[in-house]
Amino acid sequence: IEGWAETSEMTALDLARRFEDAGVAAIIHTDIARDGLLEGLNLEATAELADSVSVPVIASGGLASIDDIKRLVAPRYAKLDGAIAGRALYDGRLDAGEALGLIAAKYGHHGVTGQY
Repeated sequence: IEGWAETSEMTALDLARRFEDAGVAAIIHTDIARDGLLEGLNLEATAELADSVSVPVIASGGLASIDDIKRLVAPRYAKLDGAIAGRALYDGRLDAGEALGLIAAKYGHHGVTGQY
């Protein structure tokens, strides 16, 4: 909380369930220990959250390369609705066209969520 400056006693799942009950359209799950570090997404924790709530979940924090996109389209992570790519795009470590091509090959022309 407080811009990631303080730790809360509430778990990510508890918070997600509160917002799920409030009617949010989606949840962005950011592993702040990885955010901006280009160390790869924490797909396991994000998938566990997605398995536990009914609203779409988007992975964030640490996407580093096309290898993360390849992991993201694996069957284990099919329930995830996407991922946020920031620094990897800015730094040129991730080619958006190549990433979208992998997603389209896996999920069809319109990607996972039906748009891109």
